[in-house]
Amino acid sequence: MTMKVTSKTFIRKTKRGNILKIVREHYLRDDIGCGSKICKKCKHNSERPLVKHQSINTDFQDKHYLLVDTNVVLHQIDALEDETLKNVIILQTVLEEVKHLSHSVYKRLMDIIGNYSRSFYVFVNVYHKDTYVERVRGESPNDYNDRMIRVAALWYNKHLDDKIKVLLLSSDEASKAKAINEGIPTMSLAQYVSGLNNVTLTDKLSNHSCMVEETSKEPIFPPHLTPAKIHQGIKAGKLMQGTFFASVDNFLEGNVFVEGQEKNILLQGRENLNRAINGDIVAIQMLPESQWSAPANLVLADYDDLDLENNLNTVEKPKEKYPTGQVVGIIRKKWRQYCGIIQHSLVENATRHLFVPAEKKIPKIRIETRQYDKLKDQRVIVSIDTWPRNSRYPLGHFVRSLGKIGEREAENEVILLEHDVPHSKFSDEVLGCLPKETWTISATDLVGRKDFRELDICSVDPPGCTDIDDALHCMPLDNGNFQVGVHIADVTHFVKPGTAIDLEASQRATTVYLTGRRIDMVPGLLSSNLCSLRGGEERLAFSCVWEMTPNADIVNSTYTKSVIKSKAAMTYDQAQLIIDDQNQDNSIALGLRQLNKFAKILKKRRIEAGALVLASPEIRFLVDSETRDPLDVEVKQLKETNSMVEEFMLLANVEVAKKIHSDFPEFAVLRRHPKPPPSNFESLIKAAAHLGVELNVDTSRDLANSLDKAVKLDNPFFNTMLRILATRCMLQAVYFASGTKTYDEFLHYGLAAPIYTHFTSPIRRYADVMVHRLLAVSVAVDNTTPEMLDKRKIEALCQTLNTRTRMSAYAERASVALNTHIFFRGKIRDEEGYILYVRKNALQILIPKYGLEGTLFLSPRKGQLQAATFIYNEEEQTQRCGEIVFRTFDPVSIQLSLDSSNVQHERIVLKLVKPEILNFSVPSITASTVAVQQPQKNPLEPCDSPCEPQPKKAKI
Repeated sequence: MTMKVTSKTFIRKTKRGNILKIVREHYLRDDIGCGSKICKKCKHNSERPLVKHQSINTDFQDKHYLLVDTNVVLHQIDALEDETLKNVIILQTVLEEVKHLSHSVYKRLMDIIGNYSRSFYVFVNVYHKDTYVERVRGESPNDYNDRMIRVAALWYNKHLDDKIKVLLLSSDEASKAKAINEGIPTMSLAQYVSGLNNVTLTDKLSNHSCMVEETSKEPIFPPHLTPAKIHQGIKAGKLMQGTFFASVDNFLEGNVFVEGQEKNILLQGRENLNRAINGDIVAIQMLPESQWSAPANLVLADYDDLDLENNLNTVEKPKEKYPTGQVVGIIRKKWRQYCGIIQHSLVENATRHLFVPAEKKIPKIRIETRQYDKLKDQRVIVSIDTWPRNSRYPLGHFVRSLGKIGEREAENEVILLEHDVPHSKFSDEVLGCLPKETWTISATDLVGRKDFRELDICSVDPPGCTDIDDALHCMPLDNGNFQVGVHIADVTHFVKPGTAIDLEASQRATTVYLTGRRIDMVPGLLSSNLCSLRGGEERLAFSCVWEMTPNADIVNSTYTKSVIKSKAAMTYDQAQLIIDDQNQDNSIALGLRQLNKFAKILKKRRIEAGALVLASPEIRFLVDSETRDPLDVEVKQLKETNSMVEEFMLLANVEVAKKIHSDFPEFAVLRRHPKPPPSNFESLIKAAAHLGVELNVDTSRDLANSLDKAVKLDNPFFNTMLRILATRCMLQAVYFASGTKTYDEFLHYGLAAPIYTHFTSPIRRYADVMVHRLLAVSVAVDNTTPEMLDKRKIEALCQTLNTRTRMSAYAERASVALNTHIFFRGKIRDEEGYILYVRKNALQILIPKYGLEGTLFLSPRKGQLQAATFIYNEEEQTQRCGEIVFRTFDPVSIQLSLDSSNVQHERIVLKLVKPEILNFSVPSITASTVAVQQPQKNPLEPCDSPCEPQPKKAKI
C-alpha cells in the first residue's frame, strides 16, 4: 500500500486579531478494491463483490455494471429497490450527498446495500488516488460532485480493460452530455429500463414530467411563489408559515396551524388550497377580512361526489367568520408512499389511471401503468412525483402491490403502512441482544433485589393476554394497616441503554394491538415470556410497596427492584367471581376484596377532585379460530375488577411521577393532558342547550358535575352520548421532559392529577422504560447515562413517542373498522343508532352495538334522484323533512349493509328505517327490530381514560 497526501491551507483571523493557519490533509490510497470479481488487479476488501454483469439490455448489449449518480438515487429509489437491478456501484461521493439531502432515501439505500443478494458495492472514490480530484476555484459543490462521479466512471471503464463496461446512469442532462463527450457509456435510468422490457420496473420510475390530460387548458391553480419571495414575505410579515391539515369530511377544505395564532387559518376551495397535501409546511397569505368564511359543514369526498359549485354557492353566509387564507407556496413537502387502489377504468388498454389513497385526507393521484388488468383488484403503493399547475391531481408512480383487495393480510398491511407502524421482523442485531430461551434467574440477578416470592401476588388481565406487565398484592399488617404492592415487569434488566434492542424499542415506542394481531415493541421472548409476570413462574420486577390505612391513605412508600412469583394469572371475570364468591376466603380472595375496597375509595377521591368519567365505544370481535374472520361483535363490558386494576395503576403512576420529579426536576419523563380551550366545547354546549341541558366547562370538576346531572328519562343513552362527545373535545395527552414546562403545566386534566407519568406498562410502552431507568437511579440501584440528563434528547424522544402513540391508536381503530367490514359481508342488519353530528348534507350516526360511526347522506349523490327534501338550520343544528326534525343525540333506527358494488372500495352504507320518511326511509328487514321509542339499556359503560383507548387495559 502506498499513501499520497494532499493538503489545503487556510488563513483565518481570530476575534483577537491573531492569524491562524489551518492545514487540512487528505490521505489517498492505492489499495481500495474496485469490487469486481473478474478483476485481477485489486485485492477485494468487500464480502459482497460485484458478482457478475447486469442482465442483457436491448439498448445496451455489452456486459456491464451500473454506476448511478445522486439524482438517480434521490428520485428513483423505488426503482432501485426492485430486485431486477443488481451489481450496482455506489460511489462514496453519491452516498454522502444522498445522506446530506435526504435521510429517508439514505436509509433505504443502506438497506439495499446491506442485502447481499443485490450486490450493491460502495466504492470509496474520495480516498482512491486515481479517482480523487481537487475542487477548482469557482466550481459549485454540485458541479464538483458530478465531476467526481464522471472521473470514477471513466476510471472504472479503463481499469476493467473493456472486459466489462461500467454504464453511468444519470438524470442530469448537462452532466450526461459531458460524460458522453468524455467517452463514458451513459444513459438515463428510464432509457435503460426501457431496454429491459420489464413492465413492473417501468411503472416504478418516478415521472417528473407533466403527464397531464388537461395540457390544452389554462392552468387550474395559481403559481407558487419562489423560495426567495416566500422568505421575504415571511420576514416582512406579509406571509405566514404553518402546517396544513386537510379535512377528513370535505376534500375542498382544510386549515393551517400557525404558531402564535389563536385560531387555525381556514382554507376553502381548490385555488386557495393550491396543491397543498396533508402535513405539508406551507406559506399562506391572509385574505381580506371581507372574504373570511366558516367551515362549509359539508361531507364531500371528491369532485365526482356532488355538484360542488352549486352546493358551495348555496351555503348561507356564516354568522361567525374564521380567519381565511390561501396557500402561496410549499415550504416543505410531507409526501410519502401511499396505500390504496386504482380507480376502475372504462377505457380499454389505457395506461393513465387514477389512484385512490386509503387516507381520505390525500387527493387522488394520477399514475401511468401498463399493469391495470393485474392491479385493478390489488391494494397497491404509490408515490407522488410532482403536482403541476395544469393538473387536477398530483402525478405519481406505482411502487408495489400488497395483495388482493379485501384479503385480511393485505388490508392489515395497508393499516400498518398508512399509520407508519414499524412492523418488520426484528433484526439479527436486535435478536442478538436477547438472553437464551433457557435463561433463568441467577444469584447475580438477585443482588440488590428484595425477595417477594413468598407473597400472595396475582395478576388480572383480559382473556388471552400474554404480555403481563403488572401484578398486585395486599396483606394485613399487625397495626391494622395493610401492605399493598404494585409489581411491574423489569424490562430494563434486559433492555440496556444504547443497545440495538433499546434503539429499536425507542423507535417502535409502543406495542400495537390490531384485531387478531399484535405488533410487539420488544421481541416475543421478552414480551410474552421472560418479562411477562406469568402465574407460577419467578420473574424480575420493579415494585411499589405502600403501607395503607383502612381509609386508603398512604403512610409510607418503598420503591425497589424485586423478584416475585405470581400465585395466579387471572382474567377480569375470574377475579370478579372470586371477589363475589363469599365462600372463598383464601389469602388471594381476601387480598382482592381489600384491593377492590381501596379502589372504590381512590376512585371516589379522584372524581371529587375533578377527574372525568368519559365514555368511548369499545367492542370485541369473536373470531373463527381457523379463518380469523369475525363471527360476532359484542360491546366490552367493564367490571369492578377493571376499575380495581386501573386505580392502582393510576396510583403507582402518580406516586412514581412525584418521586422522579423530586430527584430529576429537569429530566423527568412525565405525561400531561392540557386543559381544552373553551372553543372546543362550543358545539357540544350548543347541542346540549337545545335540549335544555347546561354544561359548565370552566374546570374539569365543573364539567364532571354537569355531565353527572345531564340525564334525560326519555333517552337513557343521552348521558353516554354526552360523555362520548365530551371525549372528542379533549386535547391529546402527551409525554414531555419536566424541564421544558412549568409545574402548573404538568396537569393531567382528565385525571385531575397535578403530576403524572407512565410506569406500569414497560413491556408495551417505551416511556415506561425511560421512567424505570430514572426510578432505578432514584433508589440507587443503577447509574445515570448521558442521555438521561440531556433535556433536548429527552424532549425529542418524547415527541417521537407522542407521534407513535397517536398513530398506533388510529391503526387500532382502523383495524376495528376493517373487521367490521368483513363481518358485514353478505349481511343486512337493522340496529339502533344515535345522531352524533348534524351536517349540512348528512347525519353522523353512532351505532353502539358495533362501535361504528357512519354517515347517513340526506342530499342525493351525483347522478341520483331523491323525492324527499331536507332543510338544514345552521343556528339550531337541525335537519327537517316535513314534520320530522333531527337533532344531535336523537335516537334513530338504521339499516346497515356493506356496499361491494365497487370492488375497489367497500363501505358501510347507512339507510334510515325510523322515523319513517316517505320516499326516503327503507322498510325494516325484521319485525323484531327494537323500537326507537324504547331504546335498549345503555350498552356502553363509562371509562376513566379520555383520549386514550387501549385494547389490553385502559391507557391512563
